[in-house]
Amino acid sequence: MHLYEVLRRPLVTEKNTILQELGKYVFEVHKNANKPMVKQAVQLAFKVKVEKVNIINVHGEKKRFGARMITTPSWKKAVVTLKKGDKIQIFEGI
Repeated sequence: MHLYEVLRRPLVTEKNTILQELGKYVFEVHKNANKPMVKQAVQLAFKVKVEKVNIINVHGEKKRFGARMITTPSWKKAVVTLKKGDKIQIFEGI
C-alpha cells in the first residue's frame, strides 16, 4: 500500500475540534494501516513531526430498514499527536 492511500479523510466533529487545541488530529485511515504507516503518511503529507499515534477500530452499527437488518461497514480511525508547536493547516478555520 502506498503512503498516500493510508489517510482516507480528516474527521471533523465537535470532540475532534477540542482535541485540536491539544495538538491531536483525527483521521479515517485504511483498514490495513498500522501505526508506523500512519505516522509516515502524516509526516509526508503535512510536513509535521508526529510524536504518537493511537488507532481505534470502529465496528459497524446494526440498523433497521423496515423488516431488514443491515450492518454498516467497520472502519478504522487514528488519533495523531503532533510535536508541540506543529499544526496542520487544513483543519484551521473549520
